[in-house]
Amino acid sequence: MYLRKILIVIALIGIIGGGLFVYNIYQAIFSPNTDFKDDKAIVYISSEDTFQDVKNQLELLLKDMASFDLVAGRKGYTNNIKAGKYEIKAGMSNNDIINALRSRNIPVKLTFNNQNTLEELAGRISNQIEADSSSLITAFKSSEFLSKNEFTDDTALSMYIPNSYEFFWNTSAEKFRDRMLKEYNRFWEAKNRLAKAKEIGLTKAEVISLASIVHEESKKADERPRVAGLYLNRLKKNMLLQADPTVIYAIKRHTSNYDTLIKRVLYKDLEIDSPYNTYKHVGVPPGPIAMPDISAIDAVLNAENHEYLYFVADVSNFGYHKFAKTLAQHNSNKRQYIRWINKKGIKR
Repeated sequence: MYLRKILIVIALIGIIGGGLFVYNIYQAIFSPNTDFKDDKAIVYISSEDTFQDVKNQLELLLKDMASFDLVAGRKGYTNNIKAGKYEIKAGMSNNDIINALRSRNIPVKLTFNNQNTLEELAGRISNQIEADSSSLITAFKSSEFLSKNEFTDDTALSMYIPNSYEFFWNTSAEKFRDRMLKEYNRFWEAKNRLAKAKEIGLTKAEVISLASIVHEESKKADERPRVAGLYLNRLKKNMLLQADPTVIYAIKRHTSNYDTLIKRVLYKDLEIDSPYNTYKHVGVPPGPIAMPDISAIDAVLNAENHEYLYFVADVSNFGYHKFAKTLAQHNSNKRQYIRWINKKGIKR
């Protein structure tokens, strides 16, 4: 009888102990384990990160790292780290956190515009995804890639259509570049853009090169179709485009200083020996002088039909221009502009 009581007690202790063990395991897996005040926290895991690197990031976000470590091992996460951007919500359990880190990579909204060199673009992109500037530049300038897709060193920038796109944070440089090629092709296939380019007698590269001039000449989207129409008129007549922004670009390219601020083009500048100098070379430059936005590209493809051949800044309506059909009319407009710029004391 005494032995039977002992066995019953041992059994009860075993049941209680087992229950406690199961309860502790349940708590480790399913109880809330976050320790931050905000509604959520963002974790970035790079492609080279180890489980220890992940724990280092989570250390200030979790109440109990030991229980997280235990559950991560049980769920096979320790040897299966996934790179990306992840969201940890307040009140999540270890199970929830590991499920999020394993399968809920959140896309980032990547945006770029006005990056006028591949180097500037690489810097902009590297601040938004894992790929660094160096790897991006290497991908952008790959001679094999450029040749295969009918780009040159001069036209390489034209492949990147400024807009907002969704990417996973851990996107590599090559995958970013390849996605941009798809977006470029998709852009040209939309809105009859290819047909419109053919209609005005320009290639895609020439459209973007001309659009970059239009973009620099006028920051007013509603005026750009008129500016584009003027340049197309000049091209039809085999006239020099004589666009000041191309001279400014030629100077910057020659000096390798793209941060130079030039407010006034001088007569001596027009003599610079560069294929980008449209005061010396007929036709559009060999590549874009800037990254044109979509409105500038579409302005070229949907240019205003008129007979204007000349234009100059309108000092009575800043941001816009005065247009002229004849050189005499243009010279009159130009004199007003020169008087104004001299009065302002703008030398360069």
